[in-house]
Amino acid sequence: MNKFQRQSRYPAAATSVPEDIAAELPALPPQVRAVADAPPIAPPVPLTPAEVRTILMSLLLTMFLAALDQTIVATALPTIGREFHDVENLSWVITAYLLASTAVAPVFGTLSDIYGRRAMIITSLSLFIAGSVLCALAPNMTVLVLARGLQGLGGGGIMPVVQTVISDVISPRERGQYQAYFSAVWMVAGLLGPVIGGFFADHLHWSMIFWINLPLAVGALVLLLPKMARIPAYHRLRSVDWLGGLLLMASAVVFMLVLSWGGHKLAWLSPAILAMIGAAVALALGFVWHAQRSDEPFLPLSLIGGRVVPFGLLISGCALGAMIGLTVYLPLYYEVVYHLSASQAGLGLIPLAAISTLGAAIAGRTMARVKHYKRVAIAGTITAALAATAMTLMTPSLWTLVALLSVFGVGLGTPFPICVVALQNAVPRAQVGTITGAMNFFRAMMSSFTVAAFGAILLMALGADVSLAEGASGAVTGIAAADMVHAFRYVFGAAAAMLSCAAVCMILMEERPLAGPAVPPPAIEMAE
Repeated sequence: MNKFQRQSRYPAAATSVPEDIAAELPALPPQVRAVADAPPIAPPVPLTPAEVRTILMSLLLTMFLAALDQTIVATALPTIGREFHDVENLSWVITAYLLASTAVAPVFGTLSDIYGRRAMIITSLSLFIAGSVLCALAPNMTVLVLARGLQGLGGGGIMPVVQTVISDVISPRERGQYQAYFSAVWMVAGLLGPVIGGFFADHLHWSMIFWINLPLAVGALVLLLPKMARIPAYHRLRSVDWLGGLLLMASAVVFMLVLSWGGHKLAWLSPAILAMIGAAVALALGFVWHAQRSDEPFLPLSLIGGRVVPFGLLISGCALGAMIGLTVYLPLYYEVVYHLSASQAGLGLIPLAAISTLGAAIAGRTMARVKHYKRVAIAGTITAALAATAMTLMTPSLWTLVALLSVFGVGLGTPFPICVVALQNAVPRAQVGTITGAMNFFRAMMSSFTVAAFGAILLMALGADVSLAEGASGAVTGIAAADMVHAFRYVFGAAAAMLSCAAVCMILMEERPLAGPAVPPPAIEMAE
């Protein structure tokens, strides 16, 4: 027995290497012999349906937690302002969360590809819980704003990590129908959040809007963590490009501040806004320059190229931007044109928010059953664009507007699940988290841009020096209904243009085959 044979960890009979090849192994280096002698690695045991349901329930609860926090706070703001005797800085309670959550979305997505989903879901939920506790205990407005920023760091990580975990558990072909469930979660949170927030502020204490996060977060962790070990791991440990991440986050924060302050606190052409725009552009160019020269860039520029990713990002950004923009300003239209109360105007958003979930469900289920899954989204975006065009050209009655918004909502919901799955299907498994974080980042940026653009359109069309952001609470007065109808023609026209752009991009986006069962599993087993 020579020295190579003495170093073998297993007897020759234990290896699966053929005898004729094994006879030649002594001539191989020790590292190769060690690999040959090692027992074969068993493939991972597939998740059972019960385990998949448990994981999905925990992910739905986690997503609900993040979605609820974006809608529950607004109705409690007047109460918070009165208690802290600080109304001027109330907007920062929303802005701090929005800035932080938008900036870190690509960070958590990329880090989940490096350190794994379990570490990032624990980190994001821990930051969210810590921020919620600090918000509830805040003694003044300054501490509350800073705590909301910390809470936003966690909330911004929840969305991309949850969507990435779904991609690890569910095949691309089946994934679309589950995305519809998460759209429903956002719809429920959007409807319940303002009601719950107002109830807590009026009958209990405003801090309850933050304390309620603790049992929800703990429940999500208790359900999810025991099953995380069974989820396939696709992450790849590598060095983190912190400089690239900081440049990207800094550019996003400055750009979001421009969109938040421009036209409200500062004039669009003021020196401060122009300087901030220049800083945002310079930081973005610095990120691109650094990414082109880094061996392991934070967000590889090649990842956002090709015939799928850029179209998918633009489609989802246009669709969500149009939805958020109309959600912000439609209450103003309802109040001025149809003389509805604030609560009635809120109910008028149901056709837009709730029925879009139906479109997402239709598209998601279609993906699991047909080969050409893009067609339903092409038809949906075209339908939504036509509905928005009809609202532009006519002066509808209240119920006609509700019907058109319902048609618009169904079409608007169709591209969401298809874009998520198409983007994740177009990149290597080790970069699914990165592209998911980039998608959420781009969606948030497009939503903020659309809200600012729609506001600017209304101000120019109305020719009035008013604060449209406060319109839903009755701050806008003295505007004739005919003037508001005329101004909203441009808003509806902008929404129609955005959905038309989404439809064109959906046609141009490459339709790649989706992995997953083409027929029910029992039929596959019988065929084998």
